[in-house]
Amino acid sequence: MSYLIKRIFAIASILAIAIAIAVGLFLARPEPEQKPAQVSAPLVDLIELEAGPVHFIVDSQGSVQPLTETTLSAEVSGAITQVAKVFLAGGAFRAGDVLLRIDPLNYQSALERAEATVSQRQVEYDGALRLRDQGFQAESQLLSAKAALAVADADLVRARRDLERTVVRAPYDGIVRERRAQLGDYVTPGSPLGVVFATAAAEVRLPLPDNQLAFVELPLAGQTASTNGPTVELSGSYRGRPARWQGRIVRTEGVVDERNRMVFAIARIDDPYRLAAGAGDVPPLPIGTFVNAEIDGITLNEVVRIPRELVRGGRRVIFVDDDLTLRFRTLDFLRTDAGYAYLRADQLTEWRVLATTLEAPLNGMQVRVGSGL
Repeated sequence: MSYLIKRIFAIASILAIAIAIAVGLFLARPEPEQKPAQVSAPLVDLIELEAGPVHFIVDSQGSVQPLTETTLSAEVSGAITQVAKVFLAGGAFRAGDVLLRIDPLNYQSALERAEATVSQRQVEYDGALRLRDQGFQAESQLLSAKAALAVADADLVRARRDLERTVVRAPYDGIVRERRAQLGDYVTPGSPLGVVFATAAAEVRLPLPDNQLAFVELPLAGQTASTNGPTVELSGSYRGRPARWQGRIVRTEGVVDERNRMVFAIARIDDPYRLAAGAGDVPPLPIGTFVNAEIDGITLNEVVRIPRELVRGGRRVIFVDDDLTLRFRTLDFLRTDAGYAYLRADQLTEWRVLATTLEAPLNGMQVRVGSGL
């Protein structure tokens, strides 16, 4: 056997022996210790719920409108000869103040003619009565004279009324919203002179959805509650600053708006312009002001409040039971607002709510409890 063959054989033998030793060592290695995989339960915070009485406030909004608004119209014809200084938009007046005068000359003449006619008809009636009593005149002639006197009296009353109507007086304490007639304008019966409104009281028309009506005691349709209706806290802005006013619900309109399915409650505010004595520091509430309203509602017992941010999907809340396991519950809430969802206490079997936001919570997941809120 040549030297090269012997060398190759020796190398192959060494490699074979090395491979055999490596295989033997691999097969003889000890098995690694098997340990079960451990998943750490997430650490969470909880909120402990409590049941008790809850007083509800029902929110709405609307614009302030006058309780009484009047369009003044001319009752006689003629040229306007006088306009009061306050008879312009924003002018304030008292009941009985003269706002306008219409040229009275023709009506004064008509009154004088009517008075003269009455005097003449009275003389004729007295003469017919004496002649009848003396037997020189028939009863029918006396009745005719009496009828003529009655017609003259009626014409006199109308002439006096027409003269009085040349003076347009304020029907109540109020403010002018709009002036539609000027000095020198010729007006006829029915011509609009202006629009005024009373300052004794104002109203706000407040829309309420049907599902909120159970939380406030409103007067029934056709009833008024000027003293016993729910109080209303109005908030808005006056001269660029936040302001608040007090009102009271006095009635409901008794119909449902077909467009938005709302019921309208009417809140009344006395002396909105604070013209009466003793108005205090409350600012005026001008007509047309947009206000937010908080209507004083009812109080219910055994009600639970859940923070709104812990309600998922509108109705689902995640509770934690005594075994520290997550339990998903779908609840029927009495109502919800910006801060809380409210429900009856008899719906609950667990009273601890998950307050921590988990990435993928699962029903039945185990958790660990951190510090409560």
